[in-house]
Amino acid sequence: MRNERTTTHRTGTARRVRFLAVAAGLAAAAAITIPNAQAQPAAATSAVSATQLASAGAAVLQADVAGTAWHVDKATNTLVVTADSTVSRAEIARIKDAAGDDARALRIERTPGKFSKLLSGGDAIYAPSWRCSLGFNVRKGDVYYALTAGHCTDGNPAWYTNSARTTKIGPTTGSSFPVNDYGILRYDNANIAHPGTVGSVDITSAANATVGMSVTRRGSTTGIHSGSVTGLNATVNYGGGDVVYGMIRTNVCAEPGDSGGPLYSGSRAIGLTSGGSGNCSSGGTTFFQPVTEALSAYGVTIY
Repeated sequence: MRNERTTTHRTGTARRVRFLAVAAGLAAAAAITIPNAQAQPAAATSAVSATQLASAGAAVLQADVAGTAWHVDKATNTLVVTADSTVSRAEIARIKDAAGDDARALRIERTPGKFSKLLSGGDAIYAPSWRCSLGFNVRKGDVYYALTAGHCTDGNPAWYTNSARTTKIGPTTGSSFPVNDYGILRYDNANIAHPGTVGSVDITSAANATVGMSVTRRGSTTGIHSGSVTGLNATVNYGGGDVVYGMIRTNVCAEPGDSGGPLYSGSRAIGLTSGGSGNCSSGGTTFFQPVTEALSAYGVTIY
């Protein structure tokens, strides 16, 4: 399940494969994880050092297998490598070979579907050639902005409220992807409302995610779904050189049509939908850009 669009705005990248996030107003996404874990025995991992974990992570990055994501699980002292359905046994072997003696620090898990940046059509915010979900409305002084995913703002497009591109919101004023996955657009149209809410939930502050935190996302494709944070500081390799770092890993389900939308916990903003695998029927794994990093990068605040 892939959509393609040809771009000319990104240096060295003529073709970008994306699943685009859709959500009216404020939206978000994620996907339930149904891992098929191959865990190392506790005795084999207990002596793994922080240096070995870091070395193993560097080896996975060097192996450069699209469809993988990895993070350190402090509870088991392992580097959890999640592989989507496109990753072959040979590629898993390549990862282990790259890790060498540090391979004992790895815990390989399988997740259904394919890791993709969650891009697709729908009722949301529209760039000239694609569409995404609005994340959180923010402000700097008297100027109002909206956060979304960086793979949505890639190329610095103008944004519109409708598919006919007749009602303009304003321009992209900042974009960071890959490495990060956040972007920002400015409200130039005074006739467009920009409440500080996600649906009926008033978002009053931002917070960093913690493992086990209860979170909710809102998306136009599958509605409102809740779950929990299952990992922090994850690295995700979407393929084609699109690697992002420091992502939040969750077990909240999502489907194409939710990219850039909000992840929140109560009244606290937590993240922006980056991408993932699967759907709300078969399950999968979804990753979010921490919103606090985007707020700091652009000097804006939740209101």
